[in-house]
Amino acid sequence: MLILLIEDETALREVIVYHLTREGYRLLSLGNANDALIAIEEAPPDLVLLDLMLPGLQGLQFLDIFRQKNKTTPVIIISARNTEDDIIKALEKGADDYLPKPFGLKLLETKIKVALRHKSDASDTNAHESAGVKVELDTHKAFCGEKELTLTQKEYDLLALFLRKPEKVFTRNQLLSMVWGYDSELNSRTVDVHVAMLRKKLGDRGTHVKTIPKIGYLWDPKGAAAR
Repeated sequence: MLILLIEDETALREVIVYHLTREGYRLLSLGNANDALIAIEEAPPDLVLLDLMLPGLQGLQFLDIFRQKNKTTPVIIISARNTEDDIIKALEKGADDYLPKPFGLKLLETKIKVALRHKSDASDTNAHESAGVKVELDTHKAFCGEKELTLTQKEYDLLALFLRKPEKVFTRNQLLSMVWGYDSELNSRTVDVHVAMLRKKLGDRGTHVKTIPKIGYLWDPKGAAAR
């Protein structure tokens, strides 16, 4: 699970990152909401921890923009502003929970688990499907038509990402960052090799993975020819 933490207080940000990383979460931590707007386009989070008083774009302004794009990802407010009006305003704007500062890390972790569980329970499906290709997120299985595919972890992660965002162009560096956890032009060949293997395993449906010359790849539901 990827958690986006937007908190301008460096010491608190580092403590939260350290604790949640030890609990098995992946953290993307940022000190302002302006950078966060860019980050969510490249790496959509599974949950957002959001401070309200931030430099530049304020927390509630970010929440407004985020909710226009994403209605389901849980957002937990972490803020020193703890009046009833502050809490009501944040919840009305789309926050899922509110944790006033100071707070205990165990309580934060519990609220994260509850929010993610509610998100899972609310989902109509725990799968992504396009053009007869499907990934099941709970069972970690992939299917091409009725046939179950045998994929490596990275091939599965690539396919799941493509099916989650059909018609979105991913650069090679974005794929390296989101699937492998690092980015470097020197390793872009890694992406090409794995995409080629994924196409082969998809058979005729491999043409849905379209190459964008000099940029990267996208999943085309119409099946534009792979190049």
